Amino acid sequence: MGPMDLNSSHVSPVLTDSVPVNKSRLGIHSSLLTYSQQDSSSPHSAAPAPAGKLPRTGSRKSAAGSIDDVRFNGWLDAMKASSPPRKKLLKGSMINALLPSNIEYDNEDYHILTVDYPSALECFEKIVERAKNNKVAVFLDYDGTLSPIVDDPDCAFMSEPMRETVRSVARCFPTAIISGRSRDQVYDLVKLTELYYAGSHGMDIIGPFRHNMSNKLPNCVNSTDHQVTMHPSSLLIMLLLSCPFLTNHFLWQGNQITLFQPATQFLPIIDEVFRTLVEITKDISGAKVENHKFCVSVHYRNVQENNWTIIGQRVHDILKKFPGLRSTHGRKVLEVRPVIDWNKGKAVEFLMESLDLNDNDDVLPIYIGDDKTDEDAFKILRESNRGCGILVSSVKKESNASYSLRDPNEVMEFLQLLVRWKEREETNHFNKQIKVKV
Repeated sequence: MGPMDLNSSHVSPVLTDSVPVNKSRLGIHSSLLTYSQQDSSSPHSAAPAPAGKLPRTGSRKSAAGSIDDVRFNGWLDAMKASSPPRKKLLKGSMINALLPSNIEYDNEDYHILTVDYPSALECFEKIVERAKNNKVAVFLDYDGTLSPIVDDPDCAFMSEPMRETVRSVARCFPTAIISGRSRDQVYDLVKLTELYYAGSHGMDIIGPFRHNMSNKLPNCVNSTDHQVTMHPSSLLIMLLLSCPFLTNHFLWQGNQITLFQPATQFLPIIDEVFRTLVEITKDISGAKVENHKFCVSVHYRNVQENNWTIIGQRVHDILKKFPGLRSTHGRKVLEVRPVIDWNKGKAVEFLMESLDLNDNDDVLPIYIGDDKTDEDAFKILRESNRGCGILVSSVKKESNASYSLRDPNEVMEFLQLLVRWKEREETNHFNKQIKVKV
């Protein structure tokens, strides 16, 4: 696909897999398998255990000081560090009605954060100054960024004003949501066909990529290969709207709609680990395990803190059976994922290249996220000195981001400012053209 028209709508139907995985075709490229097998969460380098039911773990007692004990190997400390306690609301603070009453929020802590990461709202003019005469691409996390963090992940709904705001952003700029959730799940929550979607921390990407992308990357599958089909809801929307863009670019030029999954060969292992984790955590009150296709999330937000050791130990013990998997720590969640050199930062690079933007100096990518997994994307933008990372947080933390926003409400305000700026730029450009012609 040639360079996209960045001034037009960017519509990307959501696709789902329709046939069993062909391992010989979708095997992981060797360049992706670069993480050390001596990962702290996977200390052994033996071959993965054969498929089958795993023994129940976590009930055994580890020797004091053992590296296998999460109390001593840093796991428990990491779980606590990535799960800061909730801050009480300051009396009389003005909180938008769209936000839940239990949101982690503290004016004093946010003021401390802005010393190192200034408010993107207060620095908006400085940010768009970099965007002048440049193309802007917008990348967004979902949980904690477009929707508030809630006790039940199934109830992390974005508000209708936020949905309309994101739709407006996507009409102005190429826009992608990169989430730890499965691609289908985040689409069902967002319900917008104008976006690109990357699920499982970027391990499951869909979009109208350039034709040669599938030649360069062995894990790209074109829709004309009958490996993917359109999500029913996207198909319904397309038929109802009878959109020429969708008709031409999906039905008639379907090879431009590409599915990229760099960890397909891990699917059977992920499924097995998911089933096992459900079984061995069902006796822990408040624990919730989710299968996000290419990763498994073990939530302990609703687990009593004195049981965090138990849940951490059981996840740790399972990973010893599967050295091809590792664990990362999020906000009161343990993410089990394949040991491959792929993350949200790699996903941003992939999407930029697929949009023919990666080699251009006149592009300003903006990434907004709140979690530790978003740091890989912030780092990519910081090291390339070409983009803008915005951390969503109300408390002090170390980050590779350049700016900050306090909560999803401020994210929405920032995105609305971005849309209005774009509309002003286009109006000014149009007026200049009229004057030249006159």
